[in-house]
Amino acid sequence: MSSAHILVVDDEPEIRNLVREILEDEGYSVEVAENAAAARVARRARRPDLILLDIWMPDVDGVTLLKEWTQEGLTSPVVMMSGHGTVETAVEATRLGAFDFIEKPLSLAKLLLTVERALQSVRQAREPAAASAQPEVIEPVGRSNVMRELREQIKRVAGHDSCVLITGEAGAGKRCVARYLHSLSPRADKPFVELAGGSLNGEDAAAALFGSEQGERVVQGALERARGGSLYIAEVAELEPQLQARLLNALQSGQFQRVGGDEPVPLDARLLAGSRTDLAREVRAGRFRDDLFYQLNVVPIRVPPLREHVEDVPELLAFHVNRMVDRDKLPYRRFALAAQNRLRNYAWPGNVRELRNLVQRLLILGRDEEISLEEVEAALGSSAVLTVEPAQDDGEDTTLPLDLPLREAREQFERIYLLHQLKRANGSVGQLAKLTGMERTHLYRKLKSLGIDPKEGV
Repeated sequence: MSSAHILVVDDEPEIRNLVREILEDEGYSVEVAENAAAARVARRARRPDLILLDIWMPDVDGVTLLKEWTQEGLTSPVVMMSGHGTVETAVEATRLGAFDFIEKPLSLAKLLLTVERALQSVRQAREPAAASAQPEVIEPVGRSNVMRELREQIKRVAGHDSCVLITGEAGAGKRCVARYLHSLSPRADKPFVELAGGSLNGEDAAAALFGSEQGERVVQGALERARGGSLYIAEVAELEPQLQARLLNALQSGQFQRVGGDEPVPLDARLLAGSRTDLAREVRAGRFRDDLFYQLNVVPIRVPPLREHVEDVPELLAFHVNRMVDRDKLPYRRFALAAQNRLRNYAWPGNVRELRNLVQRLLILGRDEEISLEEVEAALGSSAVLTVEPAQDDGEDTTLPLDLPLREAREQFERIYLLHQLKRANGSVGQLAKLTGMERTHLYRKLKSLGIDPKEGV
């Protein structure tokens, strides 16, 4: 866990070491630099929460360095230090953006007070933005044994700092679990950053995760923005192979390099990974690194599909009605008992996400205070679920929720379609190619990308 990180820049070894000892005794993380060149390197490696900057240094004076950083876009408060201070120097430093100015010899009380005031100013400036950007945390809803066990597991895992792999079907609530876990952890007051694995493709993928450097211009990636907190990578199976290798190296070494950078950046973010795909199967198929899988799978959490705890449906309906009434100002409506019973016996292929969308649609479109069975039947009939008719009733899951992102929905349909045709072809890829009208080489690639073994059709 990281406390405030302070960079002390002073050419006098006695001064900078004394200041470091004082601040570390107060619980701060401290780095020191003896000149402007070392200060530039330290600031690139890890952006400090506060900089204590000496004015008189042999290579580049503090005011010039402050001006340089201000032009680059300074985000940390700077407190200037000098044994030869003048009113003119203090005014110039303040004009350039310095938070305060303290004279040497340093007064311990004055130093600590100034440091606390500077850090407090940062906290006050960040709180409104952080509050508006903070994701909504929802405790997984339900009184069933399945959900009670899930909540207990999350609480046990939250206190540790290991990687967590959160698995479950699309719409089951993996992101909700990740946010709840973070809120219960010692990192709760630090950032929670989310990243979609499928969005990390092409040239910008590494920069999005690890950040980038170009000269003095530094752009923080997701790992750095999550410093002290947690990074949740949704659908981690979709990471490209090069990114998998680089992420594994960062987790093993505890540091990483920005794209274009030379200096290592310490890793101080807990990694939470989500996947609707069976990663063990992806490893066997050669699409996911086994060593990264073992690194992520230290603590696995499975989020159950809604069909495994349908007894929680009435509570989930009430929860989402009240939430949408309070948050979205939708009109209050209650579900009739018959409507609730119908929904308890529904398959919920889209899981909790489908239930939430159904509630929203009924609150928006309905008029009466009570939601009737007939209204629910009509909503289910027009709801975003596609059923692919199988050749015979063989237990194959052929329902497809249509409220998914296009790529996810397309992949699910292709898998259902090809598995169905594979059964018709008795596992023969040659016959499958004829049934689907696909060229065999392309068909093999498609089957591999979807994790389909032709033997599944036998």
